Amino acid sequence: MLGRPERHFPTIHIGGTNGKGSTCAFVAHELETQGWRVGLYASPHLVSPTERVTVNGVPISEAAFTQWTAELRPHIERLDASFFEATTAIAFADLAARGVDIAVIEVGLGGRLDATNVLTPLVSAVTKIALEHTDYLGNDLKGIAREKAGIAKPKVPFITGESNPEIQAELVKEAKRRGAEPIITVDTTLRARRDTHLGLRGRHQIANALVAHAVLNALPKPFGPVGKSFPASFADAYIPGRFEVRGKWIFDVAHNPDGMNVVAAAILSADPPLPRPVHALVGIRNDKDWRGMLETLRPAVDKLVLTVPPSIPVMQRWSLEDVDALLHFDPDFAHALDDIQVGAGTVVVTGSFHTVGDAMARLPGFAPVG
Repeated sequence: MLGRPERHFPTIHIGGTNGKGSTCAFVAHELETQGWRVGLYASPHLVSPTERVTVNGVPISEAAFTQWTAELRPHIERLDASFFEATTAIAFADLAARGVDIAVIEVGLGGRLDATNVLTPLVSAVTKIALEHTDYLGNDLKGIAREKAGIAKPKVPFITGESNPEIQAELVKEAKRRGAEPIITVDTTLRARRDTHLGLRGRHQIANALVAHAVLNALPKPFGPVGKSFPASFADAYIPGRFEVRGKWIFDVAHNPDGMNVVAAAILSADPPLPRPVHALVGIRNDKDWRGMLETLRPAVDKLVLTVPPSIPVMQRWSLEDVDALLHFDPDFAHALDDIQVGAGTVVVTGSFHTVGDAMARLPGFAPVG
């Protein structure tokens, strides 16, 4: 009934295990700085689903989201569409209706079978590969890489920032098989120049900025290229919940082991050092490698409390029987959020999007716009 709204505007398609949201933010902000009307579709949301669909930073209105939902509901039910499939249709329709000049589209899960993979973009990119959603994608990194590279399209530039040579080779092989050209591999191990300033904090953001820079340089005129140096706009790029510092609070979604490694490294390498003691409030779905993730974070903080965010699905919640006796577990989220602040120089809220979003919603003035 919508026709093909995603064909009404040019797109950039970005996937990967971690870093894709930040990479999308760098790309979208630079295009907006150039003066374009830029759509962004990103997921998951932290507090409201309207956060997922923005134009120049302005979310879809609740009224428009409700209207699109009502209009599409019979088709959603007929097709038994998932929440993500439905929101993708709403996003494409809204971005077309709002007349964007270009849109940056983040892959939801995987790539080859993702709802967003109906696009023929100007550029496709995969940031990096790690284990996630193993119930859907499996435990083989090469297999996951092939799924992620499934967004590659014939005659469309394909970019990856994967640093593992074997996994990078798998991504390149699959992109070639799908006819992508040129295929550009980005050396994300490069160190930033001393005068480099990024709006997104943490050394890991250098890798995301390098991929974003390569994406922008692969764009045809009038959108790109942007030159050899990072655009000045990278210094004030923003995305909520990515090592986001607000006073003594830090919010970071780290929903898999690779993400938690990044958070721990960012805490330890913060410049200037974070005020101590550092307390961490952590919520992780019980189907994740939670023991490994907590052991990664524990040496970087002075106190760690595991909790259960209210918005997490019931089947993915913790019980006392699940956790180790030595672990501080407080299932009362409101109490845990109050308690973690006591005596802290810095409070880190991390883990799932549910955890970060529920904390932001409960702290006055901290919820993202939308």
